[in-house]
Amino acid sequence: MRISVLAAVLLAIAIGAPAPALAWGAAGHRIINNVAARSLPDSVPAFVRTPAAIAEITTLGPEPDRLKGAGKTWDADLDPGHYLDLDDDGTIAGVLPLAQLPPTREAYDTAIRKGRVVNGEAPDEYSIGYVPYSIVEGWQQVAKDFAIWRVDAYGEKHAANDADRAFFATDRQLREVLTLRDIGYWGHFVADSSQPLHVTVHFNGWGQYPNPQNYTNSNQIHAKFETGFVEAHATADAVLPRLGPYVPSTVPIMTRVETYLAATNSNVAAVYKLEGAGAFDAATPDAVSFTLDRLAAGGKMLRDLIADAYAASADEKVGYPGISVRDVENGAVIPTPKTANGG
Repeated sequence: MRISVLAAVLLAIAIGAPAPALAWGAAGHRIINNVAARSLPDSVPAFVRTPAAIAEITTLGPEPDRLKGAGKTWDADLDPGHYLDLDDDGTIAGVLPLAQLPPTREAYDTAIRKGRVVNGEAPDEYSIGYVPYSIVEGWQQVAKDFAIWRVDAYGEKHAANDADRAFFATDRQLREVLTLRDIGYWGHFVADSSQPLHVTVHFNGWGQYPNPQNYTNSNQIHAKFETGFVEAHATADAVLPRLGPYVPSTVPIMTRVETYLAATNSNVAAVYKLEGAGAFDAATPDAVSFTLDRLAAGGKMLRDLIADAYAASADEKVGYPGISVRDVENGAVIPTPKTANGG
């Protein structure tokens, strides 16, 4: 009873309370995490789909923004993980095509340091942003969470003795707590990347670039769109039907992220056109529909990536040097606390 009441309270707070002005706005982040969690397919373990889990994932949507200001080191290292300053030609810093992201942040940083110098400063991952890697790293972490959970769930039932089964039961409960936290926190970066102004050099006003359409240079456009407008005109219930059905995918995660970011970036001009026409001020149907669609794009991506991370976890290994999840689940390997923890 206490858990269900707490879940209801958290959910009401998460999707209905006024929110401070943060990236996508806290309201937008909660909406995206909420609709993703509510639309998960039955293939995802039940512990991720309970009302309490949905409430927790929803509430954690704004978490990376709430932690901003923790300190100079924290902010300088982590703030650039929320965005990507993508050029109009589809490249990063004029040298790295979005469709050719390297597999690691180190290689990414090395590549873009060869890009054009702006105001006397060479680009790097901290000035350009590295949100693609925030998404990929988070997905890999959640897939590993699920892999550990699967071995725990099997060991809880099939380990060789009572002590081992008790260990796996306790470890499974802890892994469920950690997995929900990881999903909720990671969802923030997936959500950021459905907001067109998080994936462009034109992130808050068109800036010093060719501007034949005379788009605004106001530095109010970012907050007007993602915070004030969302709080006034978007709800989780309005966004949810726009997600569409879940379709499994085995496309490599980096490729999926590249495609997702390119699709988001293709909507940058639409934001500026709507702003220029006064559509956000007048709350026109086009402006509302566009905003709901962008929130839905984030919710769909997060929902699909969670489900696909669970599917991919069957091919993971846990412990060190590692036991195969598939081998454990088909009974070929009986896990022990030592083999599941790597010694």
